[in-house]
Amino acid sequence: MDLHDIAKVAPSARQLAWQRLEFYGFIHFGMNTMTGREWGEGHEDLSIFDPQSLDAEEWIAILARSGMRAVILTCKHHDGFCLWPSEYSKHTVAYTPWRDGKGDLVREVSGACQKYGLKFGVYLSPWDRTESSYGEGEAYDDFYIDQLTELLTNYGEIGCVWLDGANGEGPNGKKQFYDWERYYEVIRRLQPGCVISVCGPDIRWVGNEAGQTRKQEWSVVPAPLRDAEKTAEKSQQADDGEFSRSFNSMEEDLGSRKAIAAYDGEWVWYPAEVNTSIRPGWFYHQEEDDQVRSGEELFGIYLNAVGGNATFLLNIPPDAQGRIARPDRLALEDLGRRISQLQDTSLMQGATLRTSSGQVSVEAVLSSHSGEASSFWQPEKSDIEPWIELTLEQPQWIDTLGLGEHLASGQRIEAFEVFAKIVGSDAETDGEWQSVAEGGTVGHLRVLRFNPIQTSQIRVGMKQYRAFPTLSRLFVNFLRP
Repeated sequence: MDLHDIAKVAPSARQLAWQRLEFYGFIHFGMNTMTGREWGEGHEDLSIFDPQSLDAEEWIAILARSGMRAVILTCKHHDGFCLWPSEYSKHTVAYTPWRDGKGDLVREVSGACQKYGLKFGVYLSPWDRTESSYGEGEAYDDFYIDQLTELLTNYGEIGCVWLDGANGEGPNGKKQFYDWERYYEVIRRLQPGCVISVCGPDIRWVGNEAGQTRKQEWSVVPAPLRDAEKTAEKSQQADDGEFSRSFNSMEEDLGSRKAIAAYDGEWVWYPAEVNTSIRPGWFYHQEEDDQVRSGEELFGIYLNAVGGNATFLLNIPPDAQGRIARPDRLALEDLGRRISQLQDTSLMQGATLRTSSGQVSVEAVLSSHSGEASSFWQPEKSDIEPWIELTLEQPQWIDTLGLGEHLASGQRIEAFEVFAKIVGSDAETDGEWQSVAEGGTVGHLRVLRFNPIQTSQIRVGMKQYRAFPTLSRLFVNFLRP
């Protein structure tokens, strides 16, 4: 494929809908919460699972206020303990004291998501350290698909199935080679609008669990990358604080012109997801209460991830009583305030747009977090140095600019530069265009932060692109007293 053909590669409807969510939560909760472990061994004493203060609606309300648009629940982790009363296992909530054995946490969380308008997703570990058929090939695949089918048919609309490649020895000393294509077929048939993440064809792992993206994050990448996390030898073998803070795993350059020249095979739309935990571990540990990431740190990760053409999956682990701990709640409240301020375009009312060519209304690009307006700006084909200019009603102090491409048209922008007419900077340059920032890829959203400036005019010039660029989103962040 040549450069122009690659520029035409676009997301599926399910991929586009999921990326528009931008920020969503992971809830790691289960038997490991009660034992204080990260990876349980299976066959745990079921009598210890009895979270007396669990309120799923409170969980979802907290996450919604932080700015999240979806939640993924660890319905079953590697230990095999099921948070729903699966008819295919006795290692489930149905055999615990919680809710007198009548509880179904998957139903409670999915119901709370529906109440608060959040999408609901499921994590079903392919590795089950309790199930005796693990390592027996088709027999275990049958078991896994039976449980997958329960989750996909009994809990309403499922927005995401999040699959990792964790793979270890079963009770019989054997490893299981997962029948991924069979799993995918079931998901597509039962939940056609559902994305399959990480070990799946829709959303890829960014390559670390530290909240770090690449400087240039391309959504169009070589097709073999869809198989990168499936093999046992590449799967995660241990989980601790060091792993969750690591910064390497995959190639830094996945989609530049240099990468295109080096690979002549198929290119696909396969956008990145950043996943990390609010704590060093993925399950709750009381000793980590003083190691919770602050709202400021989380907001930095948010800007880096969502503002770097990726989605952001943040893990929030409730404690053994079923409550989200106070340090986590405070950090999420602060994060929610910061995200709300970033998305507030009320001060931009009355702004006007001017372009080098092509037409677009200011309303079309001054969109909030949902992005992707039905109309968008695209310059005329004869315009080889296109730009778009935003004029505010009066000078404002700003330090942030956000841009978003019309993804249904593909990812096209490779480099751009931001100029401003800075007020009061220097008598000789006051009123002249000055460069304040530069960027590379844009994709769903690119957020640039720069030193605060006072201006009423911002211009974005396109320096390099694969096909004539598009913009469906443009905003600036005002510094408030």
